[in-house]
Amino acid sequence: MSRFKKKKKGDLPPVSTASLPDIVFMLLFFFMTVTVMKDSSLIVQNKLPKADQVVKLDKKDRIIYIYAGAPNPNYQAKFGTSAKIQLNDKFADVSEVGAYVLAEREGRRQELQNVLTTALKVDNETDMGLLNDIKIELRKVNLLKINYTTNKGNAFDNMK
Repeated sequence: MSRFKKKKKGDLPPVSTASLPDIVFMLLFFFMTVTVMKDSSLIVQNKLPKADQVVKLDKKDRIIYIYAGAPNPNYQAKFGTSAKIQLNDKFADVSEVGAYVLAEREGRRQELQNVLTTALKVDNETDMGLLNDIKIELRKVNLLKINYTTNKGNAFDNMK
């Protein structure tokens, strides 16, 4: 007759790898849905001023960004060193700000169009005249809710 083998007490059953592809694809889909892609790359210098009364904006989908500052060193040979306005990934003139903001507003959901905030990320060394020109263009298109983006810190450090 045949002999039967006795099981050893320390043996563990092999791990089933049948569900591993399901787990990998579940993780892949999770990271694809929660990852936020970068909207635009910065082509102007943006050393923000410091302020001590800082409030964080919580809902990023309600913000339209306008950058202003001197062009980065890569672009200074072509565009000079005077302050420029950046809208998305290109330099723009002051007269283009109104059309850009209205186009961004139309691209948002209907319920968000009336609660949009325009965030100005202006370099510490930028002249106030350019900032006033941007504000005048925003007034022309009736976008009066403006946020000045700063870093948290001592406001007296801006004078150095």
